[in-house]
Amino acid sequence: MRVPVWNMEGQQVGEIELRPEVFEAPIHIPLMHQALVRQLANARLGTHKTKTRGEVHYSGRKMWPQKHTGRARQGSRDAPHWYHGGVVFGPRPRSYEQKMPKKMRRAALRSALSVKAKEGQILILDRLELPEPRTRLLKEILDRLPVGKSALILLAGSNENVKRAVRNLPNVAYLHAMCLNIRDLFKYETLIIPQDALAVIEDWLTRPVIRKKFALPQAETVASS
Repeated sequence: MRVPVWNMEGQQVGEIELRPEVFEAPIHIPLMHQALVRQLANARLGTHKTKTRGEVHYSGRKMWPQKHTGRARQGSRDAPHWYHGGVVFGPRPRSYEQKMPKKMRRAALRSALSVKAKEGQILILDRLELPEPRTRLLKEILDRLPVGKSALILLAGSNENVKRAVRNLPNVAYLHAMCLNIRDLFKYETLIIPQDALAVIEDWLTRPVIRKKFALPQAETVASS
C-alpha cells in the first residue's frame, strides 16, 4: 500500500510503501475486541470494598431479651438487615487482570493499523520537529494537514518540544511508537506517524516473538570428603 508523505508545510513531498505485513494484515474483529477488553480490564484498580458484619463495629450487647417481648429476636446490630450493618456478598478487593499472548496482542495491533490504513486515517510525515515548545507552532502544522477531529502523534524517541506543545491541544495526544496500544488507536481518528516512528513500528510488529526459556536451577551436589 502506497500512501503520500507530507511535510510540515502541508505539502505532499512523495510517497512511501507501507509494509503489507503490518498495514494490510487480516482484520480480526474478535481479536481486537479481546485486546481492548484486556487493556481496559488491566487498568482497573479493583480497590472497591464493602464491610461485612465482622468488620462493622457496634456494641456487642444483645438489643433486647430473646423472649417475651413480642418482637423478633435479634442477636447483633451488625446484622445486614440493620441500618449501617454489614453487607452481604458485596464487592471485595480483587484483580481484574487478563492475560493475552504476545503474538495475539501484536496481531491485534496489526489488524487495527490495517483498519486505519484501509479507512485512510494514517498520515505519514517526513519529519516532525519544533524549534521551541510552543502550542501555536504545532497547531499551525496540524491546521495545514488533513487531520480529522482528533489525532494521535507517534514519536520515535524523546522529543520534549512536541510533548510540551501537545499538552494544550484538545483531542490531540502523543505516544511513543513502542507504546502503541489498541485503546489509543481507536480513541483518536487520525494517526500521525513521522517516518522515523514508522520504521520503529514496522520493525517492532514484524519482529518474531522469541519465547523466553527459563533454566531450571541445578541441584547442588555436596562432595563427600
